[in-house]
Amino acid sequence: MSTPRRLLLVVGPTAAGKTALALRLAEAARAEIVSADSQQVYVGMDIGTSKASAAERARVPHHLLDVVRPDQAMTAARWAQLADAAIEDAAARGRPTIVCGGTGLYVRALLYGLFDGPPADATLRARLAAEADAAPDGTASLHARLLTVDPAAAARIDRNDRVRLIRALEVHELTGEPISAHQERHDYKRAPLRYQARGVGLDPPRPELHARIEARVDEMISAGLEAEVRALGAAGYDHALRAFSAIGYREMSAYLQEKLPFAEAVRSIKSATKRYARRQLSWFRTEPTVSWYESAADVDVDGLSTWLQDDPRLRNPPRSDATR
Repeated sequence: MSTPRRLLLVVGPTAAGKTALALRLAEAARAEIVSADSQQVYVGMDIGTSKASAAERARVPHHLLDVVRPDQAMTAARWAQLADAAIEDAAARGRPTIVCGGTGLYVRALLYGLFDGPPADATLRARLAAEADAAPDGTASLHARLLTVDPAAAARIDRNDRVRLIRALEVHELTGEPISAHQERHDYKRAPLRYQARGVGLDPPRPELHARIEARVDEMISAGLEAEVRALGAAGYDHALRAFSAIGYREMSAYLQEKLPFAEAVRSIKSATKRYARRQLSWFRTEPTVSWYESAADVDVDGLSTWLQDDPRLRNPPRSDATR
């Protein structure tokens, strides 16, 4: 069996500085960037997801941004397939790849694969969705049901994440086993790596990270997050869609529906983002390929870019000025 292709990961909590570091590494290694962000896949959701700007995309080619509409589904398995294709496409042009993002399940699916669950059952999914629509607490009713049959999965899945909740309940009904049991048998810690991966994790001191998060949310508000959410609604996208359960969109939707005062919506975005950052760190801390840094300034950009460029599986890899 041939040696897997090399892959560099840049991971960590939101607002830690991943994008800036990935750009530096990509420019040094003549690499391309694959976004591992479950919200940046949606067209029209730019401000609230901190999607790479036009200027940043001009500096370095980016992949898996703007892949689906907000009313279309994206799963970790499908994202991994698209990422595989993007990595091969870049390699065919002699370009290595940097995967940058904070969605841990996407990164894990790419590195280790996912368990082979039963195929989707459209009738069962429609029934579960209809039951949620009829329940007073909506999607949260699915979470309550999952809590009774699979507490482990319920602890990992957000109570507003309708797609993942329905999938977990679907797997339980079709197989008679919790989805968490299937996932445990597919233990990524024992699975072979699909890529020869090295990871860089950014973990700034908590006060610094929280200040970054506060500043980022303020920037989103100034950049027009409210107008972005209004525009999505005007385009016909229902605020009950899974895409609107994302932090920032959920709270701004509540404000636009007069369920939250504006100031409270902003405070909620900041608080939810800080909680999410903690969950991201907990997830990525278990990834053995990742080395951790408090600051991007401590990362050996030259060493990592040289390692990435020297992948023998690249076709005529381009060399940076420093290594020519």
